[in-house]
This record gives sequence, C-alpha cells and structure tokens, in this order.
Amino acid sequence: MICVCGANCGGCPHLNDECAGCDALEGKVYWTQYIGADVCPVYACVKEKGYQNCGDCSQIPCEIWVSLKDPSSSEEEHQKSIQDRLSILKGSR
Repeated sequence: MICVCGANCGGCPHLNDECAGCDALEGKVYWTQYIGADVCPVYACVKEKGYQNCGDCSQIPCEIWVSLKDPSSSEEEHQKSIQDRLSILKGSR
C-alpha cells in the first residue's frame, strides 16, 4: 500500500494495529497526534490541491516533506526516505 507521499505502508509495524493507512483513514493516521494535527499535513495538501499523490506536484519534495522528520531517524535516514519516496512516486506516473 503506497500513501500519497510515496511511503510504503506494507512494511510498517503500525499497519492494521494502530493504522489502516492514510487513504483508508483519510489522513487521520496514528502519528498525527504527536505533531498536534488531526490530519497528516501531506495528505491534506494533496487532497486540497486535487492531486492523486505528491508526484503530481511540481514542488516535490516540499517543505512539508522536509519538516516531517521522524525524531527517531537520523538526518541521513530522513533524506534517504525522501529519495525513496520520490523514486516510488516518479515510477507511478
């Protein structure tokens, strides 16, 4: 299952336990509570712009992507995640 941001939920340990994926939950994923939001900012942006995913946007990767770094990840891991998601989204066009 690929999210609007290109994240692959298939390997996520929270899938089906705490989370059913961003599309199923309309962006109301479990981790938004940790950033003080009701809906994932990436999901909200994609839907607001009428896109299918971030791959439709000319600003990818945007400041939202850069700012949503998992605090348990190093900067290198975060940058790799961004590059991996870009590759996934560019391949789905």
